[in-house]
Amino acid sequence: MATRQGNMYAIPMPPTLSEPNRSIVDDPDASSLRAYQVWKGSNRFCLGGRLIFGPDVRSIFLTLIMIVIPVILFCAFVSQSLINEFQHHLGILIVVVCAAFTVYIIILLFLTSGRDPGIIPRNLHPPDPEDDCDSSNLSADWAGNQNGARSLPPMKEVTINGKVVKVKYCQTCMLYRPPRCSHCSICNNCVERFDHHCPWVGQCIGKRNYRFFFMFVSSTSMLCLYVFAFSWFNLWKIMNAYHCNLWSAFLKSPVSGILVLYTFIAVWFVGGLTTFHLYLIFTNQTTYENFRYRCDGKTNPYNRGFSHNIVEIFFSKIPRSKNNFRAIVKGDSSSVFTTSMALGRTMSPEMPKKSFDIETGKRQAVGTEDFEDLQSQMKSVGLERSGTQPRRANWDHKANWEISPDIQMLAADYAMEHGLTSRQKIHEGN
Repeated sequence: MATRQGNMYAIPMPPTLSEPNRSIVDDPDASSLRAYQVWKGSNRFCLGGRLIFGPDVRSIFLTLIMIVIPVILFCAFVSQSLINEFQHHLGILIVVVCAAFTVYIIILLFLTSGRDPGIIPRNLHPPDPEDDCDSSNLSADWAGNQNGARSLPPMKEVTINGKVVKVKYCQTCMLYRPPRCSHCSICNNCVERFDHHCPWVGQCIGKRNYRFFFMFVSSTSMLCLYVFAFSWFNLWKIMNAYHCNLWSAFLKSPVSGILVLYTFIAVWFVGGLTTFHLYLIFTNQTTYENFRYRCDGKTNPYNRGFSHNIVEIFFSKIPRSKNNFRAIVKGDSSSVFTTSMALGRTMSPEMPKKSFDIETGKRQAVGTEDFEDLQSQMKSVGLERSGTQPRRANWDHKANWEISPDIQMLAADYAMEHGLTSRQKIHEGN
């Protein structure tokens, strides 16, 4: 069984970009397509693949409006009263700090939204069952352990800090997810240390952008408190100057009143989110893990203590991206790179590599032995259809296959190479 030693744990990690994505090269003459142009996830790219966003990237414009417009109102209408009340230079400094703080928050927003959150590259083929079926770390509830089926187990087990953690096989990415990794259904990617998908920033929050996300949320909370405090001070000054009540002060400075109400409501949201994520940081949890462990009644195996947890989030080195979105893709591999998602179906881990090549539409030269094998498969399907057995919709290498257009295409290729028509060959197969 794989064990963890210190910060390292022995688990079959998904290959990096250079291993599974062998179709991505640095040869500019291979093709004009780049990796981001044939990306299988739901992400959106800008500036030639330099920025990667989620499919709901438009939501960040709403976030920008909710941040920038109150600041503009504060600087345009409330600032003049503050400059007159305080000394001239001190009043201007209050406005400048507010504007600079806003620019800082916008930068954090784009650092959170426009970078790779920790996407794990997909495999081009499912791993071989012979290489991955290690009985020492298979999940005990896998039925294949009892019937001896040579297929990939849905789960494996690793030990972290003396606690057993199950890692799942992702049928979309065709890899075993590392601990703390999850597949985002919105972006359609496996993300390391997946926290959640944030609609306000239009991006997954994972290992590579969680630090910036927390800084963005906490800084927004402080900006709300900043605007709230000085807007309330402006109302208080009006109440003292005109000896009126709060409602009369609202009428004399409606912008200050609107900002007080707006920031009071907003700070409950972003402030509560900041407090919740502080708790997650102190206990070394993610949002996904917090809900899962609480529902399952399990303890968090990643908690290393208050100080170590803070160091891991704020002072550890952010790992480099495992993806090179601007890399050149070979001209003959674009169809392979857009395999199962282009066909609108998910590849099963039990599917052998040969059938995977057929499924992707990768047309290869068909040898005599391969065609004879296709002939026998067609004949068995014809016998099956003449009986009472129902048709099989799945491609199971242990069961009879139905004649799919892909097999007919391969048969036609072989027939044309040998001077025969596809109709004759398929008739002979039946």
